[in-house]
Amino acid sequence: MIVDKKKIFIAGLLGLFASIIVGAGEFLLHFSPQIIGNAENYQFFQFVSENNLITGHFLAVFAIPFYFVGYYHIYKMLEKGNKKLASIVFGLGILAFTIGGFWMTSRAFLGTIVHLQNDIDVNVYQKILDNYTLISESLVQFLRIIILLLSIFFSITILKGGTYYKKWMAIFNPIVLLISVFAIYFISPEIGKYIAPIAMNVVHFILFSLSLYQFNKIKKSSL
Repeated sequence: MIVDKKKIFIAGLLGLFASIIVGAGEFLLHFSPQIIGNAENYQFFQFVSENNLITGHFLAVFAIPFYFVGYYHIYKMLEKGNKKLASIVFGLGILAFTIGGFWMTSRAFLGTIVHLQNDIDVNVYQKILDNYTLISESLVQFLRIIILLLSIFFSITILKGGTYYKKWMAIFNPIVLLISVFAIYFISPEIGKYIAPIAMNVVHFILFSLSLYQFNKIKKSSL
């Protein structure tokens, strides 16, 4: 029992670690003071240095697998309430970060293309961006749908009772947190510009922090 508790705790810490390191990498990949107003055709990348693109790429890509371990922590926290629903949440979490990982691997290369825009024929450059939007950026839309479904099952499992979470945790599901992050951006862009580029990581930093907080409140006899 003690060993199981230790594994669950470590899995949660690794999920938190992923949110920090992937978040740091994605921040390097996407952020610059000029990010506001330069979203069209990914023009914000022209203000991101090549060094930041490369460093951010490797930080994010190598840390993403730790999210899989983090979702094992979520699964174990939900399992006692309903194992089938917990398994669905776990599976959707793995799927979400698999797709997210594929998308992440494309960002530094896209940034490099934007840096080279003046050396590429205008029509060819636009075609490259259009193809990128279709092939890679469309993955973000699928990712948001998966996160929505994950959040629904996460909340239902908690509200049905029997998990290691307090029922108020259902409100802090990923989709609600994600909407909150973007709401901050639209209400106060000067603040939101620091968290919107790493929104999914901010969401999971909060999620794993709250989950570990509740885990630590559980008495040893309850595991």
